Amino acid sequence: MLTDEELLRYSRQILLKQVDIEGQLKLKGSRVLIVGLGGLGSPVALYLAAAGVGELHLADFDQVDLTNLQRQIAHDTSSVGLHKVDSAVARIAALNPEVVTLGHRAGLDADSLEAAVRAVDLVLDCTDNFSIREAINQACVAACKPLVSGAAIRLEGQLSVFDPRDDRSPCYHCLYGHGSEAELTCSEAGVLGPLVGLVGSLQALEALKLLAGFGEPLVGRLLLIDGFSSRFRELRVKRDPACAVCGGHGG
Repeated sequence: MLTDEELLRYSRQILLKQVDIEGQLKLKGSRVLIVGLGGLGSPVALYLAAAGVGELHLADFDQVDLTNLQRQIAHDTSSVGLHKVDSAVARIAALNPEVVTLGHRAGLDADSLEAAVRAVDLVLDCTDNFSIREAINQACVAACKPLVSGAAIRLEGQLSVFDPRDDRSPCYHCLYGHGSEAELTCSEAGVLGPLVGLVGSLQALEALKLLAGFGEPLVGRLLLIDGFSSRFRELRVKRDPACAVCGGHGG
C-alpha cells in the first residue's frame, strides 16, 4: 500500500499510465545496487531515490575530493573528505526519508560482490574501471540480474542494458571483450559535468522502466552520445554464443 504522503510525493509519475499505482508499488518493493557514486552514480542515486525505489544499496570505497564537485552532484563542498557512501546516504535521506539505504564502504571482492548482487533486483554499473565492470557483469550473469551500464569520458557517453533473463540479450563481455590496455579515466582524459549527468539520468530511466515493467529497455542496443555535436546514435548488439561469461547461460 501507498500512504497518502507517498501518493502525493509521487503523484506526477503515478499520473503516467505506464506507471500508475501498480508501477509505483513495484518501485517501492524494489532493491537496487549502485556501484560507484561519482559522476554517473550521483544522478542515478538521486533520481531513483526521488522516484521512490524502496531500497538503495550504495557501493563506493572512495572519499569525496574537491575535484569531484564539478560533476558528482550527490556531494557538496561540506562533503569533501567524507566517504562518498556517507555523503550520498545523507543527501538521499534529505531528499526522500522513505528510502532505505545500505552502504558498502569497502571495495567489493568476488565474494562480497556476488552477495551484493544476489541481494537486489537490479544493478547499475556507474564505475570507470574495466576490471570492476567485468566483475560486475560476471556477478549479474551468474545471479541472473539485469545490469544497466553507463560510461562517459571527454564529451562522449555510452549506455546499454544487459539482461541475462532474456536469452537474446548480450552481456557486457559480449560487447567489450577484453577491453583495452590503454583504458583512460576521467582524471586522465577529462569530462564535462552535464555529460555524465545525462548518461546517469538515462541509466536511472532504464532502471525505472525495468523495475516498474514498462517501455522498451536498451537490451541489445548500445546508445552512443556525442556531446560535442549533440547527436545520438544507436548500434545493435548481438549476443556472442561463444562468450566466456554468458555463452553457457540461457537458450
